[in-house]
Amino acid sequence: MSTLHIEHAITDFTVWKTAFDRFAPMRKEAGVRRHRVQRPVDDPAYVIVDLDFDTADQAEKFLGFLRTRVWSTPDNAPALAGAPQTRILQTGEEI
Repeated sequence: MSTLHIEHAITDFTVWKTAFDRFAPMRKEAGVRRHRVQRPVDDPAYVIVDLDFDTADQAEKFLGFLRTRVWSTPDNAPALAGAPQTRILQTGEEI
């Protein structure tokens, strides 16, 4: 399993989450198996998102979609503050 790990600052969680939810069909179509949205307990203006895929290629392709179609357009990414930090992770062990 591969995970697209995304971290970024936000200006308003409710606005951000509404936009995130609008892209649920695209995530499913791209092969996202499950996702996690987390927020640091000491920083409500920051989100961490993990999107799980079967392959790293699927994660890379979806990252390209996010960069070109979502994050590049303020209407698609309201409440995004700054550039997201991303990594594609390969599961080494899961208990």
